[in-house]
Amino acid sequence: MRLTTLTDYALRVLIYAGSHSERLCTISEIAKAFDISQAHLMKVSQQLSQKGWITTIRGKNGGLHLSQAPDGINLGAVVRSMEPDFALVECLGQNNACKLTGGCALTCIMNGALRAFWQHLDCYTLADVIRTKTGMPGIEGRFFGA
Repeated sequence: MRLTTLTDYALRVLIYAGSHSERLCTISEIAKAFDISQAHLMKVSQQLSQKGWITTIRGKNGGLHLSQAPDGINLGAVVRSMEPDFALVECLGQNNACKLTGGCALTCIMNGALRAFWQHLDCYTLADVIRTKTGMPGIEGRFFGA
C-alpha cells in the first residue's frame, strides 16, 4: 500500500502550517521548504481547504493557516479524506470481479491489515508530529524556523 502524492503533500502542508501557527504561510514558502512545485501545492491546498483542514486567505497579504488546533487534526481522518481508495486487493474494491471472493481468506486478512493501519493512524494528531520535530536532526532550522 502506498499513499498518493496528494496525501503526502497534504500532510506536509499541515505540518508546515502547524509549525508556523503564529502567522499565515504562503504556498511559495511551503513549496520552497519542501522543494515541491507550487502548482501541485495549489491543488493540495485547495482540497485541504474544501475539506476544512486549512483556511485560505486571498490577496497580497494572504496565505493559509490551520482551521483548528493541531491537536484537533487526526492523522487518520486527514488520510481518509485525501485518499480516493483503500482497496488493497481487488476483492476489497467496488468493482470486484475476483473469482475467489467468498471462498478466500485473503479478504479477511487484508481487511485486518487495513484496520490495524487505521487504528494506528487514528492514535495520532498533527500535534504529535509537530511535537517530535526537535527529534529530527537537521530538520528544525530547515523547515521549522528553529
